[in-house]
Amino acid sequence: MKYTRKCIVLMQMISVLALTAIDQLIKFAVLKHLVPVGKIVVLDGFLAWTYAENTGAAFSIFSGNTDFLSVFTAVALLIGTGFLIFSKKHHIIYDICVPLLIAGGLGNLIDRIARGFVIDYIQVLFINFPVFNFADCLVTCSAIALMIYLVYDMIRETKQDRAKKKAESAENADG
Repeated sequence: MKYTRKCIVLMQMISVLALTAIDQLIKFAVLKHLVPVGKIVVLDGFLAWTYAENTGAAFSIFSGNTDFLSVFTAVALLIGTGFLIFSKKHHIIYDICVPLLIAGGLGNLIDRIARGFVIDYIQVLFINFPVFNFADCLVTCSAIALMIYLVYDMIRETKQDRAKKKAESAENADG
């Protein structure tokens, strides 16, 4: 089935809103049920729900820079949204990953603006790792997928360029 670009963008925006709503609903539940107890071990030695207030970026990097991160995130969200709305057709990886990045960024931006910090609650217990949230997962997974695709695409283009140059060289040698 072939979709028009406008239809794809509409589906992407609906996805952004749905994922942002899911993020905010989870954080609402965390505030209501997890804050009073602080921590719930889900799988002993593996996973816990742990309430944390993060004034930094994903996984607590740049802690204490809420204002800077809010402005940076807002600009990145505008650029990402513009990319989706105004760009021509591009690879499906972009169509999937960019809305995930936007949703994750928007979910955490809402927290920064409304509360002055981001609500984190997922803690892995088998390694020493910062507490994080659903929005962080969206940003991190989609950014990694985009980077992998970009590296793959660069390698593919390099191989195509070499093959083209080799064919041109062979053609020039024959002629």
